[in-house]
Amino acid sequence: MKPGEELPPLRIPITRTLIVAGAVASRDYQDVHHDAELAREKGSPDIFMNILTTNGLVGRYITDHFGPGAVLRRVAIRLGAPNYPGDTMTLTGTVTEVAGDTATVRVVGANDLGHHVTGTVTVTVEVAR
Repeated sequence: MKPGEELPPLRIPITRTLIVAGAVASRDYQDVHHDAELAREKGSPDIFMNILTTNGLVGRYITDHFGPGAVLRRVAIRLGAPNYPGDTMTLTGTVTEVAGDTATVRVVGANDLGHHVTGTVTVTVEVAR
């Protein structure tokens, strides 16, 4: 880990199943995450991903890169453009700071509409003994 290190991009196809399953798994039953007709009535072209699913995908991106010893210490994200069914979100990351076994990573998740998620993740990489 060193400042400036870039994580390889992760492309995630955004499917209707992913959106609905993520909402149900996080107990977010708002209709805009599972009912396309009601989402359209509320002004959205379709259902869209909730922040808890996005948070989980960002966490997965970091732990997949840093390995089984990775422990997320802080995740601070902000949503932007929605993720709709049929989109592909590409997660990218850059290590911005390293202190001992802890790194801060700037993360961006983008789709064709723009940045879906931006933020930082602080991760500690514990060495196996």
